[in-house]
Amino acid sequence: MSPESPYPLWESLLPIRDQGRLERRAVGAKGSRLRFADGSEVLDATSGLWNVNIGYGNGAIAEAIAQACRDASYLNLFRYSHAYALRAAGDLVTAAGPASYRRVVFSTSGGSANDLAMKIARQYAVLRGQPERRLVVGLKGSYHGLTYGAHALTGEALGQQMYGVDLRSVRHVDPSRPEELERFMKRHGPQVASLVCEPVLGSGTHALSADFIEAMLALRREYGFLLVADEVATGYGRTGPLFASFGWAESPDLLLTSKGLTNGTSAASAVLVSHGIGEVFEERDAVLLHAETQAGTPASCAAITTTLEQFDELDALEAGARTGDRLGRLLAELTDRVPAVHHTSGLGCFRAVHLRDADGAPFDEQAVQHTVAAIRSHGALVYPGPGCIQLVPMLTSTEQDLYDLAGALSRGLSEASSRAGH
Repeated sequence: MSPESPYPLWESLLPIRDQGRLERRAVGAKGSRLRFADGSEVLDATSGLWNVNIGYGNGAIAEAIAQACRDASYLNLFRYSHAYALRAAGDLVTAAGPASYRRVVFSTSGGSANDLAMKIARQYAVLRGQPERRLVVGLKGSYHGLTYGAHALTGEALGQQMYGVDLRSVRHVDPSRPEELERFMKRHGPQVASLVCEPVLGSGTHALSADFIEAMLALRREYGFLLVADEVATGYGRTGPLFASFGWAESPDLLLTSKGLTNGTSAASAVLVSHGIGEVFEERDAVLLHAETQAGTPASCAAITTTLEQFDELDALEAGARTGDRLGRLLAELTDRVPAVHHTSGLGCFRAVHLRDADGAPFDEQAVQHTVAAIRSHGALVYPGPGCIQLVPMLTSTEQDLYDLAGALSRGLSEASSRAGH
């Protein structure tokens, strides 16, 4: 690219004026560290986009992808199947629980998996003779992606009106108020196809309360809608168990997974389908009208299978528990010591530090971005959230990683605290 050429890449979620900067241009990644074009190296406390759960550069996953590309460079699932997809689907059912799940539908992203889940729920209702079940209920403050269906389901204001997103068949309820969900279902329960939730809301890492989970399960039994667990972010040990919904008294009807599914190596997601749904489609010999060119390719399926193998080999869930405990102690110390730290939220290796200025007001977007930059200047990359910074370290983080993160957070948050007037 010549100096005179316009910058050819449109970077995501950045104003045009901030694009093309060397300090934002990654040139390499290994373990838990990122290297940038300005010569800096930082600890990545975001796990990529919350998806590189067992570290950058895993050789076993890389070799499995390469071998699949050599042996079967491309195979698809349009009216056919292949051995890689069959094995990956079986491995996922085994990992998530064969008593709960029957089939797997592959997709390419968390957003497209949410689109797919909405289609399955509505077709399931039609197959059962309940075409009036069209509504899909999400949670306020949730994030499910930015494809058109998922954008409608996302419970944050992210330009839905500007982009003409169709919200007519989607509703949102407050996840902190089980009684609001109960009132909604009393009015609209027979029209609800599905309720979609993140076990821990990704924006701000707010875990659903036990009361809200209990209410969802009870209302599902009463009104017959499908319960969808969007575990794109919380899956693969992010909050402790392989999937956060393992802690529920009853399994969801559909379980969505992406991010950690391939350790960030492939554009892949999967929807795990319960026995109840699978049996209805099988009895009606129904065709699910959803397919994607790159869904379930040999390379992505090899990555799925090998990622699960690496979780066992690296004892990743136990490593994640240790990392989560260390992170919790670190955040408790910062809460006690740094005035701008109001409180923390989240579980395991999925946390947020909520920030307030001297007047008690949450940090605005600009203040959060200044805080992220300050922490970056001291050697760690963290993620901005609503009034908070989000910490999503790799499950396999070392003691040195946590030591370096503690130093960067302490210095960066102290600077932010001074800037906020404390």
